[in-house]
Amino acid sequence: MELNYTKVGDYLLPNLTIEKQNNEKINQYGYLRLHYLKGNNKVLYTTLLMKNELANHLVSVGIEAENRLNVLMEQYKNSDKLLSEKNKNENQFEWVKLMNNYKNMNEEILLKELIYTENV
Repeated sequence: MELNYTKVGDYLLPNLTIEKQNNEKINQYGYLRLHYLKGNNKVLYTTLLMKNELANHLVSVGIEAENRLNVLMEQYKNSDKLLSEKNKNENQFEWVKLMNNYKNMNEEILLKELIYTENV
């Protein structure tokens, strides 16, 4: 690999550039993945950072997690009769309790399968 240098005062500094990165925002699942990689998988974290792929990885994990959460929630809505719009209007507290319960269950699944895993 050949590097070009620029002389600044008495020093030669390498001409390094950052390649194009994903400009999408990192969501909560991306930040959870970042925290996990920093604490538990420093090799993968450093590799992604050095290859300039960390931001892309975090965004893609976040998008995949949100998409999977939406699919799982839709499946639960369609399979559980207590989550119907009729029941939502009649018994809001029960409906909200069930939705929160299903969301928490699905987030636990996502955390185990996507966030806290050694795979890329």
